Amino acid sequence: MNESSAPFDRRAHRLHRDRAAAQANDHSEFLFREVGERLLDRLEDITRDFPLALELGARDGWLRAGLQARNGIATLIQSDLSAAFLEKAQGLRMVADEELPPIATHVLDLAISNLAFHWVNDLPGALSQIRRCLKPDGLFLASVLGGDTLSELREVLSEAEIAVTGGLSPRLSPMVDVRDAGALLQRAGFALPVVDIDRIDVSYPDALALMRDLRAMGETNAVAERSRAGARRDVLLMASALYGERHGDAEGRINATFDVLFLTGWAPHESQQQPLRPGSGQISLTQVLGDGTDQD
Repeated sequence: MNESSAPFDRRAHRLHRDRAAAQANDHSEFLFREVGERLLDRLEDITRDFPLALELGARDGWLRAGLQARNGIATLIQSDLSAAFLEKAQGLRMVADEELPPIATHVLDLAISNLAFHWVNDLPGALSQIRRCLKPDGLFLASVLGGDTLSELREVLSEAEIAVTGGLSPRLSPMVDVRDAGALLQRAGFALPVVDIDRIDVSYPDALALMRDLRAMGETNAVAERSRAGARRDVLLMASALYGERHGDAEGRINATFDVLFLTGWAPHESQQQPLRPGSGQISLTQVLGDGTDQD
C-alpha cells in the first residue's frame, strides 16, 4: 500500500504504544486482559497441540502465561511494534510490525493476536502474510475491535467539533464489521473461517475519563489524516456534556461500547472438510421435494 494512501500513521501508533507501556497497569490493561481471557477460552475449545506459536501485538506479554498452559505450546515467540512494551515481557521476543511478520514460510502451528489488528493499514495483506507463515492446517486466532466500538464517542465528538469549529477532522479509526471480517479471511486464503462477536460495555465516570483511559491504553488517534493540532479543550468539554446527556445513567456515569470480533481461520490442508463438487449429491431434489404430482 502506498504510504500516502494508508489510513493509519503507524509511527504515531507505535509512539502511542510506547507511551502506554510506560504507564501500563491493571486498570489501563483491563480491556486487553478481559478480551485475552475470552481468546484463550476459544483456544481451549480446540483439542490439538501447537508446538510453535507466534503472538502478534503481545504488549507486555500478559497472554504468555495463559498460552503456555494450553494446547501443548512448546515455543512461543512474542512480537510487538513497541520495543518499550516488549521490555516488560519475558521469554522469546522480537520487535516486529503485524503487517509484515519476519517469519519463514510454513513454520508456525499457531498465530494468535489480541486487539492489535484494528490499526493495520493493509488487513488483507497482513492476513495473507500470516497464512503464509502457518504450516498447512495451522491455526490463526485473533480478537479485533470492530462493529459499533465507541459509537457513542464517535457521535458526540463529531457533533461537538462541527458545532465549535464548523468542520470535522478524522479522529476515530474505521471499524471492521462481522461480514467484512469473514470475507477478508476467505480472501486471504484461510479455510473454515469463523467470525463471532462479543459486546463489552464498560462504565466510566464521564467521557473525559474514557478518553484518558484510551490514551493510557495506547488507543488514541493514529488516523493518517488527523489534525496535528490535537483536540481543542472546548470541543472535548462539549462532547463530554453531550455524552452525559445522551448516554448517562441515573448516577451520572456513562457507558462505552466495545464490539470485539473473534476471527478463526486455518491454513488449507487436504485433511480438512471440503465442500462437495457440484452434481456429486446422491439424493435427487425430486425425491425430497416431490415431482409436483402428489395429491393431498
